[in-house]
Amino acid sequence: MRIAGGEPAIFLLEVCPINTELQVNEAIRDREVRLIGEDGAQLGIMPINRALELAEEAGLDLVKIVPTAQPPVCKLIDYDKHRYEQSKREKELRKNQKTIEVKEVQLSATIADNDIAIKAKNAIKFLQDGNKVKVSIRFRGRQITHTDIGIDVMNGFVERVKDYAMVEKRPMLEGRHMLMILAPKPAEKNKAERPQKTAKPSEAN
Repeated sequence: MRIAGGEPAIFLLEVCPINTELQVNEAIRDREVRLIGEDGAQLGIMPINRALELAEEAGLDLVKIVPTAQPPVCKLIDYDKHRYEQSKREKELRKNQKTIEVKEVQLSATIADNDIAIKAKNAIKFLQDGNKVKVSIRFRGRQITHTDIGIDVMNGFVERVKDYAMVEKRPMLEGRHMLMILAPKPAEKNKAERPQKTAKPSEAN
């Protein structure tokens, strides 16, 4: 498709999102621009002054949406309305976003079975809330020479929470601390929700 003057038509609105940093109206200093109407119609290449006149006649703003094109592409838009709607969308996105926190559970190389059970219960609650869990062991004195004990404690802890967690970062020694990161385990589909295969009807004899 071609427009007046033999210029090829272009359709850029759908692939060039508008943002609040683009040039608007008199801030556009280009000698000429390719103009798109509010309804997406191709209005052709014209001097910037003519594009500004059309924007004023329509009670709209002239917004440069593709500054790197030759000539730049502008569109007639109610810019205040666009910014308001964009602000609402961004606010809604932030509202729906869940902040993932990293909770910490501290163990020890000599932790008792009852204590590790309590720590595991706390970790499961954090994981069920969608948070990650940093599991740490601080080695005291000569314990640092027996880090294999810390590995055993970490592995035992993972076994207790395995139904709710996956190991995102395996136990690693950092100074006198051994650290491990657990992340919530993706929920499996309930068997009742899985699509059932339709049994083939019996062939007639």
